[in-house]
Amino acid sequence: MHSIPQRCGRRPMAGGLVVPWVSLIHGGRAAFGSLDAERARTAFLRRLCQICGQPLNERCFLIVRPADVAQGVSPEPALHPECLPYAAAHCPMLNGAATHYRRSPVLDSHPAARPCTDPSCPCPSRSPAEGQAARSGQPADRYEAWMIAARHYQLVPRQDAPSDPVGIDLDVPILRKRALREAVPPADHVALLDLLRTALDLEL
Repeated sequence: MHSIPQRCGRRPMAGGLVVPWVSLIHGGRAAFGSLDAERARTAFLRRLCQICGQPLNERCFLIVRPADVAQGVSPEPALHPECLPYAAAHCPMLNGAATHYRRSPVLDSHPAARPCTDPSCPCPSRSPAEGQAARSGQPADRYEAWMIAARHYQLVPRQDAPSDPVGIDLDVPILRKRALREAVPPADHVALLDLLRTALDLEL
């Protein structure tokens, strides 16, 4: 297990884990796996690390999936090189512990969701976002970490709201790529492989 990065020494803990700076805090509890939209936006605009919340240095890592490559944008705030190993070790989606995407938003089953009686609370929508809806229940994708230089940090604006970034531009020089986890093959592919293995064993 990776030790807590020095940068995260003052971050709050929950269940023995560092609460990422961009994580949603609802009802006084951290909802791991759910982003606070306003904090994520702030991290993009102010070039902050999504884990420790401190300014990025001359190099940073972006979390990238094949779908992100196709769209040319990383939808998550960047990370410090020293914060990435901790996130990669403890995030179920990055370390391979989670084999499928959630079928429903985090707050549907998280204790942070019940109850909320604060009328001023900016509760996130319980309706899944477009990307989440498309991935709901699907096998996990391959995840990589791409290192870029700070001078190539460029935000991609949302077409209908230029001040609201979609994410970080991937069409820039990449200094290094690191595989975090492999994709989980669809069930029908696994079944086909099992049939092939059985056939090969019979032939032997």
